[in-house]
Parts: sequence; C-alpha cells; structure tokens
Amino acid sequence: MPYDFPPTTPHGEITEIFPDIFHVTGSVDMVPGMRISRAMAILRDRDALTLISPICLSEEGLTALEALGQVTHIVKLGGYHLGAQNGLDDPFYVHRYGAKLWALEGMEHKGGLSPDHILRVGGEVPVPGLSLFTYESSNLPEGMFLLDREGGILVTADSLQNWAKPDAFFSEIAAERMGQAGFFKPANIGPEWLRFCAPDPREFDRVATLNFQHLLPSHGTPLLHRAKEALCETFSTTFGH
Repeated sequence: MPYDFPPTTPHGEITEIFPDIFHVTGSVDMVPGMRISRAMAILRDRDALTLISPICLSEEGLTALEALGQVTHIVKLGGYHLGAQNGLDDPFYVHRYGAKLWALEGMEHKGGLSPDHILRVGGEVPVPGLSLFTYESSNLPEGMFLLDREGGILVTADSLQNWAKPDAFFSEIAAERMGQAGFFKPANIGPEWLRFCAPDPREFDRVATLNFQHLLPSHGTPLLHRAKEALCETFSTTFGH
C-alpha cells in the first residue's frame, strides 16, 4: 500500500555545530493544534551524510542539505520517539535518496520499511568514530550514539533532552501542556519517555561513565561543553544517586 508522505512542517536552517556535524530544528504536529519542535543531527563522512532522527525539509532546506553531500544513511535511535509520529519522515528519505535505514532491533517502521542495518552495541555503524549505547531495561528500544570527536558528543532520541524553554516552533497550547508536564528543563530526561519506557535508574549510572562533553538531542538545542556535568546533576536530582 503506497505511503502518504506527510506535509512538511516549519523548520529552521541547518547549522554547523562542529566540523562535519550539523543540527537543524524542525517541528511536528502531534495532533491538530499541538505542534512541537524536534531536531535532526547530520553527520558528514567525506561526501556521505547520515541523518539521525530524520526530519523532512522543505525544497529550500533539501537544497541546502544536498549542498553538504549525499544523503546516504538515516538512523532511528528511539522506539518511542514522538510516540505515533516515530519514523514519520524515514520513508521520504529512503524514497527520494535511496538512503539506507539503520535501527535497533525490535522497532516498528512506517511505510513498510525494514532496516538495512540493525544497530548493535559493538557492531557496525554508519560513521567512523560512532559507538552505540542502549538502555537495556527500557520497555521500547532506545539508544544513543557517542561520537568520538570534540571531547565526545552524545546524540540522543527521547531519553536525554535539552528544551530549556518552548521555542518558536511550539503552538501555544503545546507549550502550555508540555510545560505542565515538565519538559522544559535544561539537560532533562524525557519525562514521557521515562514514564512509558520505565528504564532501571541504574542505566543512568552507565551513562555517567561515558566520555562526552556535548549533547545533540532530538528534542531541544545542542548543549555544548558542559553536557556531562549538567546531565549528571539531573541524574542525581532525579534518582538521588
């Protein structure tokens, strides 16, 4: 059955955070009237681009993306990511560019897609210098990438976020409701992911052993230079250890 590509929603410009590491903030309509922001990380290896938590861009945005290189890989890191909207734009990039889909085992996919590559800890990755971390006790598959550059960069889906405040892509009602639900805190654990996926708190002791300085979240803005310090403070406040 043909897949109906969803309409493109507003997004910002692609920004280079570090050499060959890019970030763009976009949006998604959860239900009518409930628009929130989301973000995509883009990693460039020579001419090959890897899109993590893909967001469908406008034609102008795609022209800017294509100027960076060839869309070669797309990655789904979270099984819960945005709930029913998870993987919404994956089929677009597979259809338009022939991108290869990387995902954790046990995930569901839109548009009849199946992964070209299964991500496993210690296994194959789309970009040199990446390693995979997974939350072993999460009710749905959830992972993060650690990129061995610039002192360590964590790239996350739902688990670790950095929405300090609602941005320009939030509708008024979404900003109000998500504020009430505790989403707007720097260096935050995703509240709804934590509730639904219920990982063992000891998982965050494992996160705290990782060597990183920066966070590129799929929800919120990049947290640079003090990400590990800020997240460890959150873990201590949340779990008391």
